[in-house]
Amino acid sequence: MPGTKLDEIDRMILAELQADGRMTNVELASRVGISAPPCLRRVRTLEEQGFITGYHADVNARELGFEVQVFAMVGLVSQAEVDLSAFERKCIDWPLVRECHMLNGEVDFILKCVAPDLRSFQRFLTEELTSADNVASVKTSLVIRGAKDEPGVPFDVLEARLAQQA
Repeated sequence: MPGTKLDEIDRMILAELQADGRMTNVELASRVGISAPPCLRRVRTLEEQGFITGYHADVNARELGFEVQVFAMVGLVSQAEVDLSAFERKCIDWPLVRECHMLNGEVDFILKCVAPDLRSFQRFLTEELTSADNVASVKTSLVIRGAKDEPGVPFDVLEARLAQQA
């Protein structure tokens, strides 16, 4: 099972950093019950091994004037790997697309988009997304409100699974 090669301290470090990536190494070490130098070594190792892929601030899109959030379900004409990769590269280049996920089922991709207003999103939709090569269909859903937006993984679930296996 993924995650089993990490010990309990590593998992605690990941959980604490996921909850608050701005804490000092001294605070992190205190929370996980080890001294600062080995804590820093562990964090660096977790970064090098790809368990920590970055740090970022959670910004409030609405406070910055991005009033519109839309999920766009995209169907492609061709699902050949070269065409899937080409579409993913397009998504990376579109600033309004904040997330892009390839799906299994009726829809090929779901995109999370933000825009300052509906007019801006509609311009993106009609001039860029629907007119892009290989796009067969686009269905959009405007977000009215969000009830949950949790980053990362639920460490309590991981710990429960590991306890069952022990």
